[in-house]
Amino acid sequence: MAEMADDERFMAEALRLAHQHLGATGSNPSVGCVIVRDDGDGAKIVGSAVTATGGRPHAETQALAAAGEAARGATAYVTLEPCSHHGKTPPCADALIAAGVARVVVAVVDPDDRVSGHGLEKLRDAGIAVVTGVLEEEGERELEGYLMRKRNNRPYVTLKLAVSADGMIGIKGQGQVSITGAPARAIVHRRRAETDAILVGIGTAIADDPELTARIPGLEHRSPLRIVIDGDLNLPVTSKLAQTARTVPVLIVTGESDGSVAFSKRQQALEAAGVEVVVCDPQVPADLLAALATRGVSSLLVEGGARTAQQFLNDGLVDRILLFTAPRTLGEEGVPSPIDRKLIPVGFVHRRTDTFGDDLLDTYEYERTL
Repeated sequence: MAEMADDERFMAEALRLAHQHLGATGSNPSVGCVIVRDDGDGAKIVGSAVTATGGRPHAETQALAAAGEAARGATAYVTLEPCSHHGKTPPCADALIAAGVARVVVAVVDPDDRVSGHGLEKLRDAGIAVVTGVLEEEGERELEGYLMRKRNNRPYVTLKLAVSADGMIGIKGQGQVSITGAPARAIVHRRRAETDAILVGIGTAIADDPELTARIPGLEHRSPLRIVIDGDLNLPVTSKLAQTARTVPVLIVTGESDGSVAFSKRQQALEAAGVEVVVCDPQVPADLLAALATRGVSSLLVEGGARTAQQFLNDGLVDRILLFTAPRTLGEEGVPSPIDRKLIPVGFVHRRTDTFGDDLLDTYEYERTL
């Protein structure tokens, strides 16, 4: 029982570390690793690390380097099965073996075909004791984007909506309207910093002229890839998105060219501003998600507008809904939200309600059958 309690305690620390670089490790998952040894005076952490920004070096090699000789005979807690294949870096399983660890505790087995079970097998063949499934549910949640991409060939999709008390998400013809207060908006910016990509429709991009960046001191460099669904390439070159495309990447999803000179000129102007134009049927979000998965995008935040949100919901491509509800009313000129607290799509389960200032945040998750 004592060993089990220690395993959960140190795995919780590894998961806490993993969360620090969520959305900042490229196509690699953000993994936490903690090296622990007990010399008779209680278990102590002698090395710990999280996958570096950009995806390398991996957590295990950094934690082992921090532990040095203290890793020999120690226990390694890793949130995801150590890799066993040669990629751009040697296998982490080999590094653990070479360091002489006596035991490895893993939260989640890696579904990647190149790894799945092979890393654990390699460790066991080397005489290392292996324990799996410690805080597995928490690990699955922390790794949800990576796991969705590997298992379903698409990113984990979160739909975020801010809805007024009378069920509106904006006011026609007035551009960007602040519905929620500063505390709620800060949560959204933090969520952006933990996400690989953010998406809006062209209607929202034109009406609101948003930046879609993470504007929290210290996290500005964590702004995600910004995506606009824009079938006719109508995003103005003068928009904030296009004007900042060389600083924070912007990708426009459009259909096949209509062959017109005007379309070609719009594309050339946007590309000259640094915007990447990708041809993919804007009416088929599933194809877009598959294309994003091939780029290593594991998590996607859909922020608007109503039509885009409804399309993702109709196609069954939303995994989580973050529904902010504010006391403000917008009136008859408001743009109706596709959902509100009284009308949540079938299949979504309410997980929690949080309060930020005067605003409520309800979190819903889709319960998929395995």
